[in-house]
Amino acid sequence: MPFLSVEGRPAIPVGRGVTVRTVWGEGIMFSFVEFAFAEALVETHQHPHEQMGICTEGRLELIIGEERREVGVGEIFLVPSNTPHSARALGGPAKALDVFHPPREDYK
Repeated sequence: MPFLSVEGRPAIPVGRGVTVRTVWGEGIMFSFVEFAFAEALVETHQHPHEQMGICTEGRLELIIGEERREVGVGEIFLVPSNTPHSARALGGPAKALDVFHPPREDYK
């Protein structure tokens, strides 16, 4: 099916004040991430999937491996496979779009 919509997809809780809504194909997944308030947090975790994301609203503090950085709208980040990482909203609500390869079974 060549046209997908995130509308109507369930909101999956992934942290304190953080949910994702996902769509996927055979080899990739989009994850629309919503941080509901300042300090909303995805705790440090890791997974075998490669992940790339872009901040689409607000500001985030990301820790990827040993590196900590604040990112704003339009800034892109890469999380290599099996790398510990976390994300926290700064100053208010925020949104991001993450892409996973391969798709995460736990987000389907």
